[in-house]
Amino acid sequence: MSSLIKLKGITWDHSRGYTPLVAAAQRFCEQETNVSITWDKRTLQQFADYPIHELVKEYDLLIIDHPWVGYAAAGNCVLPLDKCLSPKFLQDQADNSVGNSHLSYHYGGHQWALAIDAATPVASYRKDLLTQYGLAVPMDWDELLTMARAGKVAAPAIPIDLLMNFYTFCIAVGKEPFSDADEVIDIETGVEVLDTMRSLWSLIDNRFFSYNPIQVAEIMSSSDDYWYCPFAYGYSNYSRRGYAEHLLDYTDVIQFGAYKDRLRTTLGGTGLAVSAYCTHTNEALQFVQWVASPFIQSSLYVDNGGQPGHRTAWEDAGVNSYTRQYFSRTLPSLDRAYTRPRYKGYLTFQDNAGIPLHNYLQKGGDPRLVIEHMNTIYRKK
Repeated sequence: MSSLIKLKGITWDHSRGYTPLVAAAQRFCEQETNVSITWDKRTLQQFADYPIHELVKEYDLLIIDHPWVGYAAAGNCVLPLDKCLSPKFLQDQADNSVGNSHLSYHYGGHQWALAIDAATPVASYRKDLLTQYGLAVPMDWDELLTMARAGKVAAPAIPIDLLMNFYTFCIAVGKEPFSDADEVIDIETGVEVLDTMRSLWSLIDNRFFSYNPIQVAEIMSSSDDYWYCPFAYGYSNYSRRGYAEHLLDYTDVIQFGAYKDRLRTTLGGTGLAVSAYCTHTNEALQFVQWVASPFIQSSLYVDNGGQPGHRTAWEDAGVNSYTRQYFSRTLPSLDRAYTRPRYKGYLTFQDNAGIPLHNYLQKGGDPRLVIEHMNTIYRKK
């Protein structure tokens, strides 16, 4: 009798990040009876911050954020999947990517993870409350500000989320961030972005400066205090019967500017990688490929609270029927989402650049100094 092969995975602590992987591992191991897979979880902040070079020594399977791939490529701490999986399989992943989700894990000529989860900031709202008061979902910036003045708008405003929105508004006013080697954004554009952002966040309850997207979804789905969120990383869980007291509906983000273009929000989601230290790579790769397959992504994975990275699930009528059309209604946001930089030192910038932005939007100050501070952090890369 062969000995049991044990694999360990690390993911993040939310029903979207943990439950589908546990369910997938359970079923996989029922089929591959010589394999055992267990999953540990960490907080959303730890997911963003904890060094991958430490995790790969303890875990075989890792859920990662795509900005980590520059570090992974430099250190070769996870396996290059293009050398391990068939070209046909990887081509299917690329052809059926949700936005740039698959490509976001390709860096330095290699594929470092598979996009098993896709997300970007999208709009959410309490349909029951808007209907009750005869109101429509805001369509543009002016309508958003009108609802914010009424005190009914919620939006995450911790540093990392404000930074992701900063990228969005840089693009909205006409310049993509990180286009210059010496500055994230020029002072003139940056000041315009800060003025735009402050016109909204000055109207929003101060409590949200300590709220992440999950906390915003929780308060919107558990109380009647807030009716609309203009942009927060989407969680289809809150649109599923039985998950929350009051379900949320999700949709595309608002139009902005003279041309009434929809905002381009900043791509999130997660990828599944295999540690270079894994001693059972055949079994780990078999599981990775199985979880990322269109069949599992559009059935077992999404059925257990997952938010798949394979387009098949997003376009599936059955999946949309039990998520209040979450996937079909937000897919346009994903398809145009902005992909963050992935160079090795980017995460140092991401960890620090949101702090002066957070301070300014909460307390005010000189916007030029904020942009100069962010550019100084960037030049230290």
